[in-house]
Amino acid sequence: MYLCEVSIGTPAQKLKLDFDTGSSDLWVFSNELGKDTQKGHAIFNPSASSSYKKLDGKTWKISYGDGSSASGDCGSDNVTIGGLTIENQTVELASQLAQQFAQGTGDGLLGLAFPQINTVMTNGKSDPAETPVANMMSQGDIPQSSQLFTSAFYSERDESSPESFYTFGYIDTDLVSKSGQEISWTDIDSSQGFWQFPSTSASVNGKSIELSKNTAIADTGTTLALVSDEVCEALYKAIPGATYDSTQQGYVFPTSVKAEDMPEFKVAIGDKEFLIQAEDLAFAPAGNGTWYGGVQSRGDMSFDILGDTFLKSVYAIWDQGNKRFGVVPKIEATQNLKPPTQ
Repeated sequence: MYLCEVSIGTPAQKLKLDFDTGSSDLWVFSNELGKDTQKGHAIFNPSASSSYKKLDGKTWKISYGDGSSASGDCGSDNVTIGGLTIENQTVELASQLAQQFAQGTGDGLLGLAFPQINTVMTNGKSDPAETPVANMMSQGDIPQSSQLFTSAFYSERDESSPESFYTFGYIDTDLVSKSGQEISWTDIDSSQGFWQFPSTSASVNGKSIELSKNTAIADTGTTLALVSDEVCEALYKAIPGATYDSTQQGYVFPTSVKAEDMPEFKVAIGDKEFLIQAEDLAFAPAGNGTWYGGVQSRGDMSFDILGDTFLKSVYAIWDQGNKRFGVVPKIEATQNLKPPTQ
């Protein structure tokens, strides 16, 4: 999970939020939660902000793909991300939370998908709130020629330990130049509220798997890459000693496998395939000398979900103004595939 500091209210209250391109709600831990749930988290207290306005009759409730959920009521306030301040942003205050969030390190989520899947209701009827990026666009916080944000995720196993970041309103041209490639753009279909695009092939060690009519969403809020069973099976056949572990409900492989023995695995964004770096095919130790794979089956979902496993291998440009998604490779020198010391 990649957390970013966000300031809300006057004076500013700082919280660390998970920026999520797979959802559209900006919700935070609030003083409406029980004391036990608040423990270890930064809490937004609306009564301590002179710019906060309660939005009467507005409530929200969101459920995520992992079964977790959160709900509460709403207000509006000033929200600052980096140097950009969004005025009158709808802020959803959590009064109920799944245990996963209480046990996690984040203080809420900031949705970067499209506004139509925002869950705010007025008097029980759907009434989606504008997202922070939509408000940045309408308030002129980011230039009309550059209504976009970008993401660069790194791993603790990257050799030079670079810092992960987001930008809003501009592209890091140095990172694009470093890739040695032009940005590869593909149009997105935002009709379901997601960053969704064609992904009609994948390849393992150069052997192509054609996936006619397949689509994928790019999702910073998902840790793994979730693909079809066909692609999963082809990938793990090429990893020495890999098996499907029914207790873990996923593919695992021995921690003794070296990075250089891992297959070259690529997935398509539009009409171009991009490499997932070897180190990210190993997600986390799964016990008994195995890694839990960073790529797993999408199950009965109708599209792939390309989460952080994929996004760590690219510099991603989320162009909301032009409804397109751009990527260039961002392959880092890896340290190793050794499990972390316990």
